[in-house]
Amino acid sequence: MRGKRGRPRQRPDVVLAGRGYDHDKYRRLVRDLGIRPVIARRNTGHGSGLGVHRWVVERAFALLHQFRRLRIRWEIRDDIHEALLSLGCSLICWRRLSSFL
Repeated sequence: MRGKRGRPRQRPDVVLAGRGYDHDKYRRLVRDLGIRPVIARRNTGHGSGLGVHRWVVERAFALLHQFRRLRIRWEIRDDIHEALLSLGCSLICWRRLSSFL
């Protein structure tokens, strides 16, 4: 078989971002990758609808920060930090699923 090893990379269709990324440079970079940017505009009223998706991300960060070692990255090696991050995500999922049972 030809090609690279592993599963093919998949890019997202859309990137959601807050007002801090409202600049033509960022929009151009994302479009060049073939991704549609949905970035909130500065100096406009709230209510763009991005807050619904942002809450999910902020909640995930808050849940991961319950683990002290993940609050501040103390690990020098990337593989150890990634393993702890995976372990933290697994524990969060396990806690969520055990509450439904």
